[in-house]
Amino acid sequence: MIEEPPVLTIRRPDRRPSATQIAAFQNTPTSFVVDAMHGSGVLLGIRPLGEGRDLHCVAAGPALTVDCGPGDILALLAALPFIKAGDIVVSAFGAHQGVAAAGDRVTGMMRNSGAAGFVTDGPMRDYAGLVRVGLPAWCAGLNPGSPVSTGPGRIGLPIQIGGREVETGDMIVADRDGVVIVPFEKLDNVIRQLETVRQLESDLDAEIEKGLKSPDAMTELLSGDGVRYVD
Repeated sequence: MIEEPPVLTIRRPDRRPSATQIAAFQNTPTSFVVDAMHGSGVLLGIRPLGEGRDLHCVAAGPALTVDCGPGDILALLAALPFIKAGDIVVSAFGAHQGVAAAGDRVTGMMRNSGAAGFVTDGPMRDYAGLVRVGLPAWCAGLNPGSPVSTGPGRIGLPIQIGGREVETGDMIVADRDGVVIVPFEKLDNVIRQLETVRQLESDLDAEIEKGLKSPDAMTELLSGDGVRYVD
């Protein structure tokens, strides 16, 4: 007889950025983080709930990974006791669009458990209730359909979501532009690169305020030998 798989497989979350590392990403635009990683890290197809119209969709914190599978939320419900203050719950739903990956009651329990945000590649439901709960959330849209909670599912293990692998302890930085993942082992390097990005952005902003109309590099390019003008 073939053995039935476990309903849940759980790796207790034991990898987490330091408080200093977490603080370094607060109030940092996702575009800065992507630039600091040379264009990588974006989760595809995942947008702020309601495009951020009615909910302040800005958050940065360590990922707590949940692998629910299509149409199922057992692992998400079982993950609630493992949430630490400031975590962002990242729930892989197999990009399933047929039912909701979470609604207002589940997000309310995540908020009560200390979560700073929720990310899923499935849709969500109960929009008015989600706005009242106030937990920043990113998803694939809205769908009123009810999921099941039968499993199997996994908690704390690597997941595939938005075209990338995410592990518990990776940093999630999310705002109205989308969601970015910073791998745990790259945190210190990205934090160092962010200082350079911030300075470059600040310098360019100052030049624009002074009236800059075109980057100096473009002026040089257009007047150089690399451009041919034709009649």
